[in-house]
Amino acid sequence: MRHDIDHLPPVQQGELERVTQLLMGEFAEATARATQPWKKNGRILKIVLFGSYARTDWVDEPDNGYQSDFDLLVIVSHPDLTDIADYWYIAEDKILRDPEIARPVNIIVHTLQEVNQALTRGEYFWVDIARDGIVLYDLPGSALATPQPLTPADGYEMATAYFNNKLADIDRWIATVDFQIGRGVDDAGYRKLAAFNLHQTVETAYACFLLVRSLYFPRSHNIKFLRSLAEDSEPRLIAAWPRASRIDGRRFELLKRAYVEARYVASYEIGSDDLDALAQSVRSLRDIVESVSLERVLSLREAAGV
Repeated sequence: MRHDIDHLPPVQQGELERVTQLLMGEFAEATARATQPWKKNGRILKIVLFGSYARTDWVDEPDNGYQSDFDLLVIVSHPDLTDIADYWYIAEDKILRDPEIARPVNIIVHTLQEVNQALTRGEYFWVDIARDGIVLYDLPGSALATPQPLTPADGYEMATAYFNNKLADIDRWIATVDFQIGRGVDDAGYRKLAAFNLHQTVETAYACFLLVRSLYFPRSHNIKFLRSLAEDSEPRLIAAWPRASRIDGRRFELLKRAYVEARYVASYEIGSDDLDALAQSVRSLRDIVESVSLERVLSLREAAGV
């Protein structure tokens, strides 16, 4: 893996340095308060930049409504240290609010054992990171395993199963949403249920795409992060979501918040117009996911010779 980010403009280099400092600092504070030996002695083993900024095909056009995110893999020394709420939420919030960091930052957190097991299984997502990723921080003695090739037949079988199962789930969610939107014209409770289930539809759609494409889906319900991860891999997915106006961003934020607030926050409200617009985008997302995922399945089938 590379250890330099010289291909990036100085602004992005400075932002990544700042992000790394915040991640390391907040993790150090969280573990310093611990009493359990494994926790107190917990370590960040690696921080790896992956995705478009590692591959050099990023997009930086905030005025046009699209800007690639920084995607970071944090590798830690113990499974319990992967808990986002306990160790990473404060750091993520500080990164989000830091005026020195101008673009969104997504992190995934795994142990070295998890990463190395995935590499020895040849899972595409991890093999791509091992090939293209750039190490921003590295603790000696934490080498990644040598990636092993996944047989074309196994890749095709796994991707096909994910495609069939997840696409059917998407359609089930959409059928539920359609019923709730119809009942929600005069019922705010149904509108809130529809918003939550639209969120679940989007999460499932991105799960379908990411599992078919890479055999990996992160432990996250944050659809903004999932959208970024998926669109970084397949730009055709960008077309599902309008981004030109402020109302487009407000609607997506409403949908993002629905995972928690539509169920647990009494003040959460969403109107029928917003639901109809979001449902239209979700149906578009569903169709694009089906198309690009089927392309992938057929490509794997051809490689497998079946």
